[in-house]
Amino acid sequence: MNVRKWSGVALSAALAVGMSAGVAFAQQDTGAKRDIQNAGHATKDAAVDTGHGIGRGTHKAYHKTKHGTKKAWHSTKYHSKRAAHKVHNTVDPDNTSSAPAPQAD
Repeated sequence: MNVRKWSGVALSAALAVGMSAGVAFAQQDTGAKRDIQNAGHATKDAAVDTGHGIGRGTHKAYHKTKHGTKKAWHSTKYHSKRAAHKVHNTVDPDNTSSAPAPQAD
């Protein structure tokens, strides 16, 4: 009975040592593997951040261009009407009483 008890303990100890050695080897492999995975995730995250930055810049540039174009269109419209009113008010095509301009010889 004593032998059975000690053989069970010896078997359990051998199994525990064997499993811990296997875990130690697996940790070394997963350590390098984990480093590579972390590097891959960091690269992916950097690419996503860059993509979001580019997308935000493009979005902002689009809206600034749209705003500038609209502002230029309104300004052109306003100043064209203003110039047309000035010309219309200064030159009266129905006014025939004015003397003709002198001709240069």
